[in-house]
Amino acid sequence: MNRIPLIDHNATTADRKALLDSIHAAFGTTPNMFRAVANSPAALKSMWSAFGALGSGVIAPKLGEQIAVAVADRNACEYCLSAHTALGRKAGASAEEMRNAQAGESADTKTQAALRFALKLVDDRGQLSDADVQALRAVGYGDEEIVEILAHVALNLFTNYINVAFAVPVDFPAVKLRRAV
Repeated sequence: MNRIPLIDHNATTADRKALLDSIHAAFGTTPNMFRAVANSPAALKSMWSAFGALGSGVIAPKLGEQIAVAVADRNACEYCLSAHTALGRKAGASAEEMRNAQAGESADTKTQAALRFALKLVDDRGQLSDADVQALRAVGYGDEEIVEILAHVALNLFTNYINVAFAVPVDFPAVKLRRAV
């Protein structure tokens, strides 16, 4: 059972309703995660604007979703793992690519480097070396892409923590965690 109420966009304040209506329009439904975050209009506005900004960034949507599933599995977030697996498939990733990304793996060298970097950020709490950044540059990532990879990780940490801490019910097709919890 969730630990915080899920806000109904039809029975809330105008500021929450406006944000939830735009989310509903984008997804065709209002995912439970956003309904939980709507307990704070400031947090919801922050999260939704971050999704919008990164969605129009230089990192391809497919890679963004692969990063999301790797981070979700590492943080044992079933909600984000399920949501981003579905979104990754919509972004053109195969089921195998999403399963591999969940484990932090990819057959593509450039994607593999990004996933390795993302998981190092999570595991080492942002404590990187020059070599970690150089490894991304060596496979062709520029500074804009490198910063966006970090931004994707940060946004996914936010969403993972919301869903895990508040036990938000999964409302996407369930995907099993690979990581032992």
